[in-house]
Amino acid sequence: MPSATQPLASTLRRASRAMVDRWLFRLDRPEPSPIVLHQRRIYVLPTNAGLGLAVALLAMLIASINYSLSLGFGLTFLIAGIGIASIIHAFRNLFGLSVSAGRCEPAFCGESARFVFHVTNSRRWRRPALRLRLHGGETAFDLAAADVTNVELASPATHRGWLAAGRMTLETTWPLGLIRAWSVFIPDLACIVYPQPERAPPPLPLGAAEGGNGRRLANTGDEDFHGLRPYRDSDSPRHVAWKALARGAPLLTKQYAGHRGEDVVLDWHTLPATLGDEQRLSRLTAWLLAAERAGHRYALKLPSARIDAGQGEHQLHRCLRALALYRASDTPPAGTKRDAR
Repeated sequence: MPSATQPLASTLRRASRAMVDRWLFRLDRPEPSPIVLHQRRIYVLPTNAGLGLAVALLAMLIASINYSLSLGFGLTFLIAGIGIASIIHAFRNLFGLSVSAGRCEPAFCGESARFVFHVTNSRRWRRPALRLRLHGGETAFDLAAADVTNVELASPATHRGWLAAGRMTLETTWPLGLIRAWSVFIPDLACIVYPQPERAPPPLPLGAAEGGNGRRLANTGDEDFHGLRPYRDSDSPRHVAWKALARGAPLLTKQYAGHRGEDVVLDWHTLPATLGDEQRLSRLTAWLLAAERAGHRYALKLPSARIDAGQGEHQLHRCLRALALYRASDTPPAGTKRDAR
C-alpha cells in the first residue's frame, strides 16, 4: 500500500511546489541571463538556530520582567539587536548579485550533467558564505569585491534528450547562521543527454561496410610509419613530430598505415528484433564509442535520419545527438538555451 501511494505523494508534492513557485516566486519559465537579485527577489526567514534563539530571548525577557533584572533586560535587548542586525547583513550579502548561464557539456544517461554558472559581484564589498543549490546538490563559494566566479553544479541525468537546469536557489546564512536569505530562479540553460552505452555490447560489426573489401589506409594508429602531414587540433600529442619541430620545421603529425575495413555502417534495422528502442539506442551508442576509439570511419542509419560516414569528435557528437533525440523533442524546453555540440 505505501508503495502505491508514494508516486501520488510525489506528484502532489511537485504540483504544490510548482504552484508556490508561480504564486510566490513568480516562476513559470526560464529567465534570460543575467538574473539580477534585486530587493523584491530576496526572501529572509530565521533558521532553526534563529528560532531557538528567539525562544531563549523570550524566556529571558519573561524572567527579567518577573524578577525586575536590569542586566537581564540589557542582555536580552543586546542579543535581540544583534539578531536583527544579522537580517540586514544576510540580505545585503545577496543584494545586487547577478547569475548568468554558462555551459553544460553533454553527458550520458546515468551520469551527472555538470552545469556551469557565472556569479558576478559588482559591488565594492565581498560576499562570503554563499551557496548555490540545484536538484538537491549544492556548491559553497565566496565572492571577492567586484569579482566573477564560475560555479559548477551536478544534476543527475536520468533520461536521454534535453535536460534543463530547472529550479535553482542562491542562499546565505552569513554572518551568524541565525537568518537565511535566499532567492529562487530558473536559468535559461539546458544540455543534451546521450543514451547510456551498453555495458557489454557485441563486437563492432566491422563486416557491415559500404564498399566491401579491406584496404591499406593512412591513419593515426600505431602500426607502420607512413609519413607526415600538417598538424590538426584534434591530433593526439603523442603523434606530433616533436623532433622535426625541434629542428625548426612547422608543427606536423605522424601518419601510420594500417589495414582496416571500409566505412562501417551502424544500421538500426540490422539489430535483433527482440531489442526495444532504448536497448537499440544503448547498443548503437556503445558501437559509436568503440568505432571512434578504434579509428574507423562510421555512418549511422536510423528510421528517421541518416548520417554519412565520418570520423572525429564532431562526427561522434553528431551521431550521439541523433540517438539522444530519437523520437524525442528536437528542441530544448521552451525558452531554454541549447548547449550541445
